[in-house]
Amino acid sequence: MSSEMIGIIFIIIMFLLLAIRVPVAIAMAVPGIVGILYMRDWVVLVNVIDLTIMKNSLSYTMTTIAMFVLMGELMNYSGISNSLYDTFKVWFGKLRGGMALATVTAGAMFAASSGSSIATTASLGTIASKEMIKNNYSKALTSGSIIAGGSLGILIPPSTFMVMYGVLAQQHIGKLLIAGLMPGLLLTLLYITTVVIYVKINPNAAVKGEGSTWSNRFKSLSSILPIVILFTFVIGGLFIGLFGPTEAASMGALGAVIIALIKRKLTFKVIFGVLEKTIKTVGTLFGILLAALILNSFIVQSGLPAYLNDFLTGLTLAPVYIFMIIVLMYIILGAFMDAMAAMLVTFPIVLPLIETLGYDLIWFGVVMCILMELALISPPIGMSIFVLNGVAPDLGLRHIYKGALAFSIPILVLIILIYIFPDIVLLLPSHL
Repeated sequence: MSSEMIGIIFIIIMFLLLAIRVPVAIAMAVPGIVGILYMRDWVVLVNVIDLTIMKNSLSYTMTTIAMFVLMGELMNYSGISNSLYDTFKVWFGKLRGGMALATVTAGAMFAASSGSSIATTASLGTIASKEMIKNNYSKALTSGSIIAGGSLGILIPPSTFMVMYGVLAQQHIGKLLIAGLMPGLLLTLLYITTVVIYVKINPNAAVKGEGSTWSNRFKSLSSILPIVILFTFVIGGLFIGLFGPTEAASMGALGAVIIALIKRKLTFKVIFGVLEKTIKTVGTLFGILLAALILNSFIVQSGLPAYLNDFLTGLTLAPVYIFMIIVLMYIILGAFMDAMAAMLVTFPIVLPLIETLGYDLIWFGVVMCILMELALISPPIGMSIFVLNGVAPDLGLRHIYKGALAFSIPILVLIILIYIFPDIVLLLPSHL
């Protein structure tokens, strides 16, 4: 049996383990370890574990993930999501669909301090769903705007996924974080446009709310000032070279502590809650990342990436068609399995191919992040869908699916736009 076939068999085993709900880290690590033992020996396995687990566990770069997670948890416990939603409700409340617009924009702002789509979706789902349903919004529009706003957490910096991609693809993490800014803002505008079109087509989906004076609107901006200052300091400092990605994450966590102290939210109970959630989240992410590195090492040793690279480039297809095949593959995988696992396990196969085709790996990292967003809100098993259903069960899965499909369209539009205009992604990193 060829080594390439062995690689395919063990990847199938990994997918089967995921299908029966084995934890992602175990589902990736076991095939990787057994595969290396089958093809090589104990010496090679020990070397791989030493290079992946020991080296990366002690890597200075990995603390970036921990600090950004801590920053997000502190901002979440500070009640900042409530303040954001209330502020944008004051600004957009008079418009038809104003609460949906407030949800999307609040999601974009919260993303700038969270770095997690799941956390953003959970926070918005708890707050916005009750308000919108109480004001006679359709459940589909309510659901769609919440998971759309929540999905921005993975793209708008800081993004833990970007850090993980940077570790696996060996790309500059600072450039990756900055690269997500313009696409994130553009996607926010596309979501806003989707809400406007949605209520134009179906006016009964939302009602006009009460207006507010300009004085109240400007007064409400004081509640979002802490996030604006924190985001400007962290991402601005990273952009001008004041500090690197790890230092930026540490400054962000320190800034979140200061904000929590100013808001008088930092009680001992909150501190223990923040630390507990941070440790659990970071432990999960580290486990997945280290398991992916072991599995990726096995896949590379099997020769499967080189084989598929030669096969696809030998088809003499234009790069755009191969890119479309890759995007379609991730859309299908993301709809039926854990999105992060699907992407992490395919990196050693896809990244060399992308590089051979002449695409920039920083640019492709943003594409992957956008596809991850799409996977999070894709029926039937998008993670954000089930998070929203968990915090707002009254919405119902059928309506959440309907809303998710409507807000998947702007994500596909964004992928097309950044393919045609790659400078949307690459302009800011080029000046870093």
